[in-house]
Amino acid sequence: MEWFASLFFGNGIAHAVLTLALVITLGILLGKVRIGGISLGITWILFVGILLSHFGMTLDAQVRHFVQEFGLILFVFSIGLQVGPGFFSSFKHGGLTLVGCAVAIVLLGVATAYVLHMVTGTPIPTMVGILSGAVTNTPGLGAAQQAYADAAGVDDPSIALGYAVAYPLGVVGIILTMIFIRYALRVKFDKEDEGLAALSREQRFADKVSVEFTNEILDGRTVAYIRDLINRQFVISRRLTPAGELSMADADTVIHTGDRLWVICQAEDTEAVVAFFGHRVEMTDEEWGSNTPHAGLISRRILITKPAINGKKFSDLRLRTKYGITLTRVNRAGVDLIPYQGLELQVGDRVMVVGPEKAVAQVADVLGNSLKKLDQPNLVTIFIGIALGVLLGSVPLLNVPQPVKLGLAGGPLIVAILIGRFGTHFHLVTYTTMSANLMLREIGIALFLAAVGIGAGDGFVDAVVGGGYRWIGYGAIITIAPLLTVGFFARLCLKMNYYTLMGLFAGSMTDPPALAYANGVAGNDMPAVGYSTVYPVVMFLRVLTAQIFILFAL
Repeated sequence: MEWFASLFFGNGIAHAVLTLALVITLGILLGKVRIGGISLGITWILFVGILLSHFGMTLDAQVRHFVQEFGLILFVFSIGLQVGPGFFSSFKHGGLTLVGCAVAIVLLGVATAYVLHMVTGTPIPTMVGILSGAVTNTPGLGAAQQAYADAAGVDDPSIALGYAVAYPLGVVGIILTMIFIRYALRVKFDKEDEGLAALSREQRFADKVSVEFTNEILDGRTVAYIRDLINRQFVISRRLTPAGELSMADADTVIHTGDRLWVICQAEDTEAVVAFFGHRVEMTDEEWGSNTPHAGLISRRILITKPAINGKKFSDLRLRTKYGITLTRVNRAGVDLIPYQGLELQVGDRVMVVGPEKAVAQVADVLGNSLKKLDQPNLVTIFIGIALGVLLGSVPLLNVPQPVKLGLAGGPLIVAILIGRFGTHFHLVTYTTMSANLMLREIGIALFLAAVGIGAGDGFVDAVVGGGYRWIGYGAIITIAPLLTVGFFARLCLKMNYYTLMGLFAGSMTDPPALAYANGVAGNDMPAVGYSTVYPVVMFLRVLTAQIFILFAL
């Protein structure tokens, strides 16, 4: 039975793989257990790793360190690719207020942790671990550990111990703060719903409307002339004459009074466009001849899958001139955009094309329209990004007193965000299916948490018994104090919608369980909108502040 004991308590490759597999499997199974509707989710992997390590199932230090860092890189890089396209747009459409509140929560949390360090004498590495656990931010934990190891030359297990002790109450504390503000400020959901429609309209990018043209001053003018005159982005998909003749409309189409137009425009421009043209009329898609052969026109969503199209502008392709079709909408990541000539296309975009069936089929061949091609992973982009991220993370930025680096968490995260946003300019295909991105992310975080837990298991019980139980209270203060401060300010002074406020709380703590609770309470997607608006900036700040907190103390 020596082989059996060696398999579970040895040092070989088989032992390492088995240990990681057991830790991750048991952690995921325990993560499905809910108490009071709340679950710690995948973080159970950390606690299972601590438990098995406590009983002797450990890993070789170098193997564990590699698994930990590589898992962290996979996790933050996949997050960066996902949020990259929306990172800079989060500062628009009123998002700057949300982002400002989230930044305040991050900085108040760091300040609270530092005050607790000064008052209690808790070492800063331990306090940074408590901070990362209290705000439920695993990449911050990884960044702190890596920064300490680079600066001091050794690992400090108290960072992971502080994280593990503070994390459970961190998850619960976020949700309890939401509940407390709800009752303390007497939030009524019916009043919140009244403001929900206006907030939802701000998120709409494209709107379809049927209009009867009655502007006699512009009778006989072309669509291009009218577009320059009104100075608004819109597309006229089809024109129906008083005689019943249905046709596509392009820039050279002449409009006459009495014509009915199918217009696609920015949601905030709808009323202005309608008033400029004439008046709104009610017509269904069927009345517009959508996909009816007798009309001679069809409309079809075409998927862009050819890498050669990636980063190209509509004006470069000249699709309207060559094929006589009309482009009405571009759907990117679930959002409809107006296809102006300067819009850069990306692999994965879905373009709504209207025109004769033969012409639409030709455009489909030009753009690709092959779903199977999207199933193929773009590994070149991923590993180029990881390599550049490691290089960026290794560059010293400051020397106070140790070189401050973005590290193996911050470097890949920033590069992934930049590639996700600007990769098309360099013809990099950044598209990955949501399932592929999620798989990459979950594998990375699972490996990271398993390695961290195994590394922290030795001495965990002794640390808690020897005074670590106080860390729970420190973590609770770090969690709740910034949320209450910013929450009351946002609600009372900024008049922020409560649904959005819940999303702000969950996003500022990068906490999926809190977001799940907020979505369940709200019954709409406003918490998710708030969460996604602040998430990219917060994730970056959590990683950066954790490292700076560590390095300024050494």
